[in-house]
Amino acid sequence: MGQSLIGVNPTSVDLVDVGKDEEVKMRPGQVLHIVNKLYPYTVQFAEESGKDVTEAEEKVQAEKRPCEDSSENDDIENVPRKAKKTEVVDTQGSSAELKLSKTSVFPQEGTSSKKEHLGHWSQGLKSSMQDPKMQVYKDEKTVVIKDKYPKARYHWLILPWESIPSLKTVTREHLGLLEHMHAVGEKMIDQCPARGSLEFRLGYHAIPSMSHLHLHVISQDFDSAALKTKKHWNSFTTEYFLNSQDVIEMVRSKGKVTVKDHASELLKLPLRCHICKQQLSTIPQLKEHLRKHWPK
Repeated sequence: MGQSLIGVNPTSVDLVDVGKDEEVKMRPGQVLHIVNKLYPYTVQFAEESGKDVTEAEEKVQAEKRPCEDSSENDDIENVPRKAKKTEVVDTQGSSAELKLSKTSVFPQEGTSSKKEHLGHWSQGLKSSMQDPKMQVYKDEKTVVIKDKYPKARYHWLILPWESIPSLKTVTREHLGLLEHMHAVGEKMIDQCPARGSLEFRLGYHAIPSMSHLHLHVISQDFDSAALKTKKHWNSFTTEYFLNSQDVIEMVRSKGKVTVKDHASELLKLPLRCHICKQQLSTIPQLKEHLRKHWPK
């Protein structure tokens, strides 16, 4: 390893500072301090057949902190990045970040979570719609996937293959596509084994958190462990949820989709049952109440 400068926060190996323009060959078992002897790491080398230890691939493993649950990061795809592999063991459990060249942290190769990097989590739908394991139905215009964090017993997303970021960019040219997406949604409901006992709605979020136009097809039981917050509930049971047919009519008459000012405030409304309109104080209370409305 090399060190470009030495100052108040030098790098050291076994408590010996690495000076400017100096290189140090590390041996297994030696302790690497990244910042002024504060954060010790033991670097472990993995040997490969036919190669010296110094030529072996480096592997970095770090414990990934799970995302907080919110309406903004539901449906996040865990999109790892390809990178050099280096393994560093934090001997003190410190939270200091270790940055070695352009190394990224990701699950080991061969695991089912290995996917192509597509950038920010809001781009996750673009990854899911290309994954055959996620696809439920597809045709020349659309693909249907199961919502990764379903808010009801049945919750599908219908996405066009055409790159359309959101409702904001929809014009009359897309009218036929919107009608086709709605028809596909109706087909999904017709093929659902619970169609006789459950009600369904088809619609769009006024301000979607995920990039790429997508139509929700969701059963109205809202029986799901993934429904955890007021934002989740209000995003499907208030005017924040735009009926698919209303969107189609709006595009047909106005040539675009307009969203009410302060639509995001709808997510803060009190919890109310979408059937009998009774107000509930908490999500657990709401879920218990909803059982009364489920099919017997």
